Amino acid sequence: MQTLAEQLGSIHKVHSPAYALPRLLLAEDSQVEREQLQYFLQKGGYFVETASDGLEALTKITRDPYHILLTDWEMPGMDGAALCRRVREANLPGYVYILLLTGHGSSDHVVDALGSGADNFIRKPVDPAELLAHVNAGWRIVQLERSLRSANEQIWRLTITDPLVDTFNRRHLDEELINEVERARRYGHSLSAVMADLDRFKVINDRYGHIVGDEVLREFASRARASIRQGSDWIARYGGEEFAIVLPETPLAGAASTAEKIRAILQASPVLTSAGPLRISASFGVAALTASNDSADICSAELLRRADEALYRSKLAGRNRVMHTEA
Repeated sequence: MQTLAEQLGSIHKVHSPAYALPRLLLAEDSQVEREQLQYFLQKGGYFVETASDGLEALTKITRDPYHILLTDWEMPGMDGAALCRRVREANLPGYVYILLLTGHGSSDHVVDALGSGADNFIRKPVDPAELLAHVNAGWRIVQLERSLRSANEQIWRLTITDPLVDTFNRRHLDEELINEVERARRYGHSLSAVMADLDRFKVINDRYGHIVGDEVLREFASRARASIRQGSDWIARYGGEEFAIVLPETPLAGAASTAEKIRAILQASPVLTSAGPLRISASFGVAALTASNDSADICSAELLRRADEALYRSKLAGRNRVMHTEA
């Protein structure tokens, strides 16, 4: 599973600043018309690549990012309508606006063009000004889709993130841990969980205030994130000063080692707060997924319960230590 930062930051290269101009793919089997159209579109401010038939265009658009596809209807092999359908079926990471060029004038062909997945059509022979107006309208639609996508990503972030410490939240933990259990069972992999709780955190809040307490929580989350594998392990705030760390493909001994690493890093240097440097410690409980015929949701809850039980024993044994359940 991706980390939170990777999930929230993984935007397809179609949005990268490296593509300063809108990217357009032109599919046209006539070399003369292809070169003329490419010239007009480049003059209009577009980065234009070309394909001489539908199959070549499909190969390019599924391999590289494009914002707009301008395709002729009549082409050898795969025609424009078939290309439109294949592009829509391809589930590309960003929306591609499709403009179909056609020499047909009947309403039936217009219906076929739009039914194949094209956003709009333009009749041949092409007037350069009209073509550019259609393409510019398509680019505005693509930009709107990108804005909506960004807004949806932000909404998604808010639903799964703890706003204070920038880890996953309890809701995401409860839902995603079930998926981790299912994956571990399906592929026969190990899965472990670590419960971590900051020691005497109430004293910090009472003595220095909640602002300092928040600073301590954020620093713990930051140090814990730096101690786990990026791209697979992940952290969620369980509640208050307690955190859950999920370690896929990790047996009990490996999870205990990770917990010890976090404990040692937390102890190695004080947390710098607005009240000055503070020495902080945490207690840890570790558990691994065991074989069971119970449902995934029951097993995920049991995994956390056993890790929390080990954490409780760490507290009773004097805090600032790692304890684990029996495998």
